[in-house]
Amino acid sequence: METLSVVVQQLRRERDRAQKEVQRLDTALAALGSVSSNGASRHTMSAAGRRRISLAQKARWAKQRTAKPQRTISAAGRRRIAAAQKARWAKMKRAG
Repeated sequence: METLSVVVQQLRRERDRAQKEVQRLDTALAALGSVSSNGASRHTMSAAGRRRISLAQKARWAKQRTAKPQRTISAAGRRRIAAAQKARWAKMKRAG
């Protein structure tokens, strides 16, 4: 029976030591504050803030999607290009 009381005393000492260790760890964590493992604090965004960001991003996407107006050539410009091409073809026929 005496050995049983010695074992119980040892277990109580071990429990006290473990409690002190846990208390020391809790104190260290409290000193650090509520910082997560990556160093950033948690922050939840309001629904209105998420909506503003969403609308701004959608506006940026829409701006990118809009095609630039196609440049058209005038009839006179087309005639000049056609005349120049015909001249090149005529020159090649004469040379070859």
